[in-house]
Amino acid sequence: MDKNSVIGFVLIGLILVGFTFYQSDRAKKQMEAQRVQDSIALANAPVPPPAAPDTAFAASAPVQAAASVPVIYKDAMLEQAHSMPDTVLALSNDVLRVEFTTRGAQPLSAQVLGYRNYDGTDLYLFRNGGSSFSASVYVGEYIATKDFTFEVAEYSDTRLVMRLPFDGGGYIEQSYCLPSADSYSVQANLAFVEMESVVPRNVSSFDLDYSVVIPRMEKGYKNESQYSKVDWYFDGDKKPGEMGRGRSHTRRIDSRLSWFAFQQQFFSAIVRAPQEFASGELVVNFFDQDDPERNLMACSANMRVDLARGPRVDVPLEFYFGPNHFGTLKSYDQKYEKIIPLGGWLVGWFTRYAIIPMFDFFSRFLSNFGLIILLMTLVIKIVVLPFTYKSFSSSAKMQALRPLMEKINEKYPKQEDAMKKQQATMDLYRRAGVSPMGGCLPTLLTFPILWAMFRFFPASIELRQQPFLWCDDLSAYDSILDFGTRIPLIGDHLSLFALLMAATMWLYSRLTVQAAGNDPNAASMKFMSVWMMPIMMFFICNGLSAALSYYYLLSQLISIVEIFIIKKFFVHPEEVLAKVKASEGKPLPKSKWQQRLEAAQKMQEQQAKQRGRK
Repeated sequence: MDKNSVIGFVLIGLILVGFTFYQSDRAKKQMEAQRVQDSIALANAPVPPPAAPDTAFAASAPVQAAASVPVIYKDAMLEQAHSMPDTVLALSNDVLRVEFTTRGAQPLSAQVLGYRNYDGTDLYLFRNGGSSFSASVYVGEYIATKDFTFEVAEYSDTRLVMRLPFDGGGYIEQSYCLPSADSYSVQANLAFVEMESVVPRNVSSFDLDYSVVIPRMEKGYKNESQYSKVDWYFDGDKKPGEMGRGRSHTRRIDSRLSWFAFQQQFFSAIVRAPQEFASGELVVNFFDQDDPERNLMACSANMRVDLARGPRVDVPLEFYFGPNHFGTLKSYDQKYEKIIPLGGWLVGWFTRYAIIPMFDFFSRFLSNFGLIILLMTLVIKIVVLPFTYKSFSSSAKMQALRPLMEKINEKYPKQEDAMKKQQATMDLYRRAGVSPMGGCLPTLLTFPILWAMFRFFPASIELRQQPFLWCDDLSAYDSILDFGTRIPLIGDHLSLFALLMAATMWLYSRLTVQAAGNDPNAASMKFMSVWMMPIMMFFICNGLSAALSYYYLLSQLISIVEIFIIKKFFVHPEEVLAKVKASEGKPLPKSKWQQRLEAAQKMQEQQAKQRGRK
């Protein structure tokens, strides 16, 4: 067996081993997601009351019948609450409807009013059977509140109070309240009332477990999953931590934290503890795109909470069930708006103080978001016009200098004359008033704007389900051709906005590369900018927000018009050559960079002479 055969067999073996590990890890994540969903369903399943004993048998053998019923809890009232049926109650206002079950005194479903799923159905952050909220505490025996049916102590349209009494005195009280008609916040309070004789003195904490299965709500799975994640926030930090974005993950947190969020692309379930959580563990598992139940992700939080002592110990909580709208989240003054992905400090600053205010301003007067994006693009292009002009004019002047550059190359053909050729080239640039970096730096300054728009459009809930031209939802991809099956790289559809964007990017790159002439930097990047970048951007944007592709399309078209105007009316090659000819024979002030270049050239010549003597 030759060497190539051995290498081939080794590579095949490595591929098989890697594929095995990949499939094993994927199956493990799917099993974990299913386990979370099954545990939630089991926790919320109503416990049937014990069957009534046969009267004849009970009359003849009452002692044996009673002895056949197993006792689970030592506390008689807990035992009774464990077997009681549950009741479903609802709190609602103008924007939110939340159903609660007395089984565990926990949220059962959360419907965000005024919004619909992409298929037109009611929008639920989580449905009946898709959540579990429970407090686990030691009261002489370990109990979890999800296992007991609470008594309703108070109930109205906006307030619900439920209690779980103990045989030894005291009770656990769970209350929920909608503070206003337009609030997505649910104010909750978990209270331990007169429980000092029930909870041992050495018990100083309890566990708060919250699990949610979030269904799919949007058109495209790829876009929705990439912008869905779990966040957590430490009081005083500039921004929250995050994990997810389409990948299952687990995070252990050993320090105090203020809140955590189960974040879908446009809606979130946030839980905040004003007294802070002591520690916890967060888990997110994403379902496959072909999940028959159309679930997106299963999220869980296992939090440790401090438990003080006293006649009444209150543990306040705040739930947020609502949209990821920047202004709405910011109004709660808890840094909730930081979960919206606006980019790093520079890009985020530009988005927060320029893009969002401009978007909101145009939204006051226009309802067509396609026109709003057009106006925003025009404003941005006008702002960066000085940079665009400087970049293209520099490239056009370089093209005009092409004949003189060829003469310099002919004069210094040898490698050892590279320093002289570079010095002559720089002298030519100075006489023509051209900066070698003039075409690059202005372009680099516009990159933060492009990246800001890349982050803003897919995360902007205002664009959700907004139609424009052939597109029915600007927040998702547009499709002019559905393949019926997923194709690697491109997906299951063809986006016309992405295709047009790639075509205009190709045309713009051709124009700028031609204008650059013999610029070595442009020549080395010609294939990348003219061919690779448009193709790569098409594959990237084909499954992303149509608004993003539409913005890039408009931006490239406007740039092409700018290039035509600048070339036609502002930059004339004959004037550049005339300026060079007029400066011939005249001394020019040397820059510090040129002085250092000449010094390096002299040192190089001295070294060459010394080598020649040896």
